[in-house]
Amino acid sequence: MSYSVDFKNVSTVGLESSPVAEALAGLRANEARYFMNKYKHEFTVVPASESQDTLEYVNRILKEERDIEFAAKPLETSAFQVENIRFSYVFYEDGLALNVMYTVDDP
Repeated sequence: MSYSVDFKNVSTVGLESSPVAEALAGLRANEARYFMNKYKHEFTVVPASESQDTLEYVNRILKEERDIEFAAKPLETSAFQVENIRFSYVFYEDGLALNVMYTVDDP
C-alpha cells in the first residue's frame, strides 16, 4: 500500500521498526517538501516488500557502478520520473536514505 508523504505533519508511518524512526521520517518529509516545491510532484513511498523491482534496480546500480552492497534492511522505496530525471529512493531501517538518479535523455 503506497503512502503519500506529508511534509507539514511529519509521520513515522511505515518506519516504526526503525530505532531512528523520527529522524528518518523527518528526512523523508524533507524529500517530499523538495519535490513538491521544485516539481509540484507528490512524493509517495511503497513498502519495500511490495517494491522488489525498485530494490533490485537500486541494488544493481550500486553493485555494478560503485561496488557497494548494504546489509541494512530496506523499509520503503519510491520510484518516479520528473521532467527528464528518473529518481529511485530506498529508506532503510538503520536510518540510511539512499537515492539513485539518472537523466533519461543522456545515456
